[in-house]
Amino acid sequence: MSASKQYVIIGGSRGIGHSIAESLVGQGHQVTVVSRQIPLEPLPGVVYHAYDVLSNEVFPEEFLPSVIDGLAYCPGSIVLKPFRSLSEAQFVQDFQINVLGAVRVIKAALKGLKQSEKPGVVLFSTVAVSQGMPFHASIATSKAAIEGLTRSLAAELAPAIRVNCIAPSLTQTDLAGSLLSTPERIDAAKNRHPLKEIGLPGDVGNLAAFLMSDQSKWISGQVIGVDGGMSALRV
Repeated sequence: MSASKQYVIIGGSRGIGHSIAESLVGQGHQVTVVSRQIPLEPLPGVVYHAYDVLSNEVFPEEFLPSVIDGLAYCPGSIVLKPFRSLSEAQFVQDFQINVLGAVRVIKAALKGLKQSEKPGVVLFSTVAVSQGMPFHASIATSKAAIEGLTRSLAAELAPAIRVNCIAPSLTQTDLAGSLLSTPERIDAAKNRHPLKEIGLPGDVGNLAAFLMSDQSKWISGQVIGVDGGMSALRV
């Protein structure tokens, strides 16, 4: 097993973030999770702090370890409405959660990231950026900004810090619960994907853990689809 490292996961109390934490703890690493709520069943050995990315407050740097070997920003939103029904306030809120929250966290973490060798930052987009989908205008707009932020920071922070992005399709998490609320909706979602499956948190979380690790030390500035083949295949 490799030497223990220090990882920070924002939004790691459930879903994909929780899966990343499980993967890293299982590898013997030290993990700090910062999320809106501390889970009722916290993972053993994980340090938890409560912080809401919508609070508009400066991210508390005291939550962070002095050395950060990897950072994942997982908060997100799924608001699917016709464009005519989307208010400007909804666009602003999605941007605050997905983009400005990430900006605050990365700014706060830069000092600790620079204390590590080849640390990795992982952000999250969506397949809806590369594949136009109805009712996704607000979320796709914010996540497209995340892809731009990924490439810009990867260039600016090279060679010291690597920055990559994962673009999942629909994944079986609490956030997607309303979209997968019946067997019929689940089957319809499966059939939209060439692999005829819905993603599980671990399908995404394992890649995020890899992208933060030394095993991905020659990967930066990439947007990687984990989407059941949706972005690339027509079958």
